Amino acid sequence: MKVLLGISGSSSVNLGLKLLKNLENQCELYCILTQGAKLNFKTENQANLEEICQENFKYTHFLDDKNLSLSVASGSFGIEKTIIAPCSISSLAKIHAGFADTLLMRAAAVALKERKKLILGVREMPFSTLNLEHMLKLSQMGVIIAPPIIASYSKANNLEQMENFIAGKWLDLLEIKHNLYEKWQNF
Repeated sequence: MKVLLGISGSSSVNLGLKLLKNLENQCELYCILTQGAKLNFKTENQANLEEICQENFKYTHFLDDKNLSLSVASGSFGIEKTIIAPCSISSLAKIHAGFADTLLMRAAAVALKERKKLILGVREMPFSTLNLEHMLKLSQMGVIIAPPIIASYSKANNLEQMENFIAGKWLDLLEIKHNLYEKWQNF
């Protein structure tokens, strides 16, 4: 299965890396790191995102967001599932408007036109009315809107457990098996 992971310029790029770590050996994985993601990661972690990815993820195909001629820009390439996590509000608005000025935005447009699974881990707080309208319209088109929200039943006691829960929920939506969090039990 071919999966595309986009990590966009929202805060919490670490969530995208957690997802990347758990996807890498489960599928044929393509990843696009936006310029905003690289900048936010450097600010939040005092580290270079590209270097960390190149050192730690040997089986992932990293793609240049500026190169719209790459394979994932075409529906015939066969990406089956696309997830943008975290997804910035700017990316959300561009996807809703059909604005395909980068490889990631073009790949999202391809997922929409090909009626493939598209998941957006929209990262913002609070949502404006305009943000909610974008999410509503995209949801009506079949896009899954999956903000990184923690649930009380996850019993997360620290940041890593919270990140595991969120990444696990995204993996559930991608239909990828994992053991990142304990599933709900009817007690």
